[in-house]
Amino acid sequence: MYGISRFGRVASARSGRRPSRSAAGLALACATVAVLTTGCSMEDAICGGGEYPVMTIGATGSACVPDDEDPPKGYVRYPEGKVPEHVDDKWDMYWRTHSVDRNGRIIEVPDASEQ
Repeated sequence: MYGISRFGRVASARSGRRPSRSAAGLALACATVAVLTTGCSMEDAICGGGEYPVMTIGATGSACVPDDEDPPKGYVRYPEGKVPEHVDDKWDMYWRTHSVDRNGRIIEVPDASEQ
């Protein structure tokens, strides 16, 4: 029951750190490494898997539509190459003040606080 630790102290089998604490730390470290090495993003996605984002025509609203469906009435796909992917990314910020008109031209939308 008694042994000498690597520090030259006598310790009983009941003393020392609890194994569950060490195991929890190891599990947390492994989970952190897994997230960092799998390429997972910590940013919030604009839409979930199997969906794509659409924007309202002439306004700054948006929605997510299943991949196998067309945009609902009053909505349109984002212009190619200008699709927001994550909350607060370059295009998400841009489309907060811009939209497209019925002819597909990009227009600036006044800030609601300016009206």
